Amino acid sequence: MSTVNERIKPIVMPKWGLSMSEGKVTGWLKPPGSTVNLGEDLLEVETDKITNVVEAGDAGILRRVLGEPGIVYPVKALIGVLADPDVPDDAIDAFVAGYAVPAAEGEDGGADAGPRTEFAETGAGILRYARRGEGESTVLLIHGFGGDLDNWLFTIDALAESATVYALDLPGHGQSTKTLPDPSLSGLSGTVLSFMDAVGIAAAHLVGHSMGGAVSMRTALDAPERVLSLSLVCSAGLGREINQDYIDGFIRATSRRDLKPVLETLFADPGLVSRQMIDDLLKYKRLDGVDGALRAIASSAFENGRQIGVSEAAADAASVPTLVVWGEQDRVIPAAHAAALASAERVEVIPDAGHMVQMEAAGKVNALLKDHIRKHA
Repeated sequence: MSTVNERIKPIVMPKWGLSMSEGKVTGWLKPPGSTVNLGEDLLEVETDKITNVVEAGDAGILRRVLGEPGIVYPVKALIGVLADPDVPDDAIDAFVAGYAVPAAEGEDGGADAGPRTEFAETGAGILRYARRGEGESTVLLIHGFGGDLDNWLFTIDALAESATVYALDLPGHGQSTKTLPDPSLSGLSGTVLSFMDAVGIAAAHLVGHSMGGAVSMRTALDAPERVLSLSLVCSAGLGREINQDYIDGFIRATSRRDLKPVLETLFADPGLVSRQMIDDLLKYKRLDGVDGALRAIASSAFENGRQIGVSEAAADAASVPTLVVWGEQDRVIPAAHAAALASAERVEVIPDAGHMVQMEAAGKVNALLKDHIRKHA
């Protein structure tokens, strides 16, 4: 028989991504006393990277709202309480009074102690990566053009609940080598396979966003025995059209004023583009070798508003179980491309989300990814 405390469910400041240590409550979407269902939106939290919605991890009545709008709280701090209506108020008061914020990652020599990211020496050069989770299934997250492993801010820890998850910076991106001997999809596929060799991954479920989707498909063609499933998120490689103004604007941008409208193209809600996001990308773009790497990839993959060499990947990826996810308001690659792969097991177009659907609709995307990976584990 369950105790009273087991029927009290804490709502805590989430940890999104590898570097988040605190977040600011910007507003509750449910008033105290509301009935809350599993997965419903509870509140909005702002980090130095982005603002996102916290979803309910349990069902119950919202008995306490502790996180005040405008106040910054550390990760795992108690900001609300869910409980059944028959749980006494004094039991909830005692739970709140006795709640202790768990130690942050890396403190006191805990299981998660150690570097947040690591580096692997591969045939394509030194690549930065993150590793989370200890599950039997292995998942590899591959970002898109101009991105890095932080594009999986809301994905990596969610998937790591039931899998071992890797996210890497492709060459020319993030903190990986800026040298690209072969900037083509085949060359980037070779990089993925070399990375898998370096860290000891025999086979993995590949999750690719945008250009990373096309790279994932190419990898499934080049080494099908090493790809257990594909999840394509707003993927390149499924049609010809692409927003060339976005590609060119991203490459050319050298100031906040230039970069801000370009990044706003990525989201259905342009307000999600924070000053910190802009500044982080500008720092990256100013690194030696980045401009040349981006131009080389763009010349190889995109030309005059058309994707190059996509038909083969789109046609032949059918041999691998494939999930396709898109943001309905994608302004970089048309959402119509979601229907291009007739053999896809499942296609989901998510409303009110753009090209960064894995950020704007993280809960929905994560649920789809988990289900697809579980089916093919």
